[in-house]
Amino acid sequence: MATPTSPVSNIIRMLSKRKKKKSPTQSIKMLFEINDSEIPLKPCSVLQIRDYIVSDMLKEAYLNLLSLCLELQQQRAALGGGTSPMGLVNKEKDTIMLFETLRNKIADIVRSSSLPSSHNKELLVYVVTIILEEEKRQGEPGRMPGWREAWRDAVRDGVRDTLKKVHLDSREQNPSWLAVHLGLLGKAIVEDLERVKAELLSSYPEDFKVFDTYVSCHHEALGEHLKRLLEQVTEVKDYYALLEFIHCYPSEKIIGSFPFLSEEQRGLKLPEDFLNKIKNSLYHRLKEDFTAALENIIKIEREEVWRIKKTPDRTDDRFLTSKIHMDISQLIATYADTLRNVDENLGKSLLYFSLEEINTFLKRFEKEFSQNTCSLLTSDLLDSSLWVEYHITYMNSFNLLKEDMLCYSKSCSDQVEQLEKEVDGLTQRLSQTLIEHFKADIKPYINGMMTKKWLQTDEDFNEVIYRIESYSGYCKSMRNPSAQLFVNDVHYYIVKEYVSQLMMQKYSCKNTKKEDAAIKIKEQWNELKKLFEEMGSSFHWLYSVGYLLSDIIGMDNLKNIKDILNPLVSNYPDISEKQLSAILNFRGTGFGLEKRHVIKQFILLKRDAGNTNHEHSFFADMK
Repeated sequence: MATPTSPVSNIIRMLSKRKKKKSPTQSIKMLFEINDSEIPLKPCSVLQIRDYIVSDMLKEAYLNLLSLCLELQQQRAALGGGTSPMGLVNKEKDTIMLFETLRNKIADIVRSSSLPSSHNKELLVYVVTIILEEEKRQGEPGRMPGWREAWRDAVRDGVRDTLKKVHLDSREQNPSWLAVHLGLLGKAIVEDLERVKAELLSSYPEDFKVFDTYVSCHHEALGEHLKRLLEQVTEVKDYYALLEFIHCYPSEKIIGSFPFLSEEQRGLKLPEDFLNKIKNSLYHRLKEDFTAALENIIKIEREEVWRIKKTPDRTDDRFLTSKIHMDISQLIATYADTLRNVDENLGKSLLYFSLEEINTFLKRFEKEFSQNTCSLLTSDLLDSSLWVEYHITYMNSFNLLKEDMLCYSKSCSDQVEQLEKEVDGLTQRLSQTLIEHFKADIKPYINGMMTKKWLQTDEDFNEVIYRIESYSGYCKSMRNPSAQLFVNDVHYYIVKEYVSQLMMQKYSCKNTKKEDAAIKIKEQWNELKKLFEEMGSSFHWLYSVGYLLSDIIGMDNLKNIKDILNPLVSNYPDISEKQLSAILNFRGTGFGLEKRHVIKQFILLKRDAGNTNHEHSFFADMK
């Protein structure tokens, strides 16, 4: 049996025999060879060879294995193709078993050499020598193929072990568990490849492409590791951390710190379906989080505003305001715009979803708002005033939200258009709720007009004016277009109700009372006109009706009624004969010739006017 010799000693001895200095690569190539003279003439026992393998005495084990193979070849040749005896069959099985044991041992050595502080250079030299020798002897009977592939598998397994040892906190231990782990992972990969470059390259010949192999194994093992990590990811920030790491991996922060690698070698080459899985998981989680964030906005309003009756904030220009529109706009920018940087199509899909989800949010908000603030109306005057301010606050905020969403009109025209409709519907309902509250508040005083009491005192009218002035103050804190619509609605309602009282036949003026009534109507109409002008009503067409009716009521001689009826029918063509008759009854004109003359004039004017459509409806809206 050949005496074991140290590979390092062989290198020193070979270098000392040459006058010309050889490169390290040349020296290694000379070492990676088996001298046939070293092969024992008779192999030792199977058990002894196995012990050599187990004890890391690879040279002794391999030389004796080669001797065993030669002995088998000779014994087969001696049979001349005949049936092998049982002893030879068992010896062949033992040989295969020993080669498998040797390959497993080589895999253990290569795998452990991938771990820091586990590198045994001598053993690696023997590993490489055996692999090269087996590749040379491929084709001989009974030889095992795939030694180089087994070596690569062992490198990959070692790299896997390296990555598994990187510290990983649980999310309970550290909210930034994944970001921290990925940072450590990148550092471990760089350090491992630095070690390969500094310590392992000299143990292999160039054709093993050791560094390239370790890089590709890191890619493969890292891909598997990331897949396992993805199974634990549930939060948005962790999906982003994964994508950011994948994006940065080829850069100089990690694998790009080895500039001699080509761009193709630096690429991680993750399967497309894996990347899509991360992106789609992120997309669905963002959708869930966006919906939850909208729900949280309602919760905050309920707990921090409505429940404690917090007074709404005001802008510098005195408009009532909330942060809802800013919160929602920021949510969309944060979620959709950020995802667009990851995947443009997914970013656009999330934007579509976000805009559509706001429509659902508006319905939930309206329901919650109504349920949580209706009790304010049954409390004191301050609570009632707060109830009104809340309505104006959200009308303002949602109108601003509609303006904020216009920036998405180009890319999401249908969604923005639908959102505008939903916002308009909500603000109109909030406004209508205020109008209905205003109507209920003012109705008793409106009903007190055009009576004998009304003619004697301004008490009810003053109450009406007071309430209009109160809402006028509210309107100053309301943004357009809601403010304009609200003022117009209040103006229309007051004029319609005021005129309606004239036709309800609650009172009939006698003798000079009609002149007093006409004067009072004109005075009150002047006050209403001034108030609505100050409020900024754009319903200017309503101003003349009070004066025209006042003139009819106060007229001494109705023979000249045509001069008043003409502008009345022209401006308000929907006035009916029955309504004019009721107005005449209010002034005390009964069923005589005078009244018939007026009605005749009216009928002629209506006939001459024809059935032309008019821009505004007024008398037709009265019961």
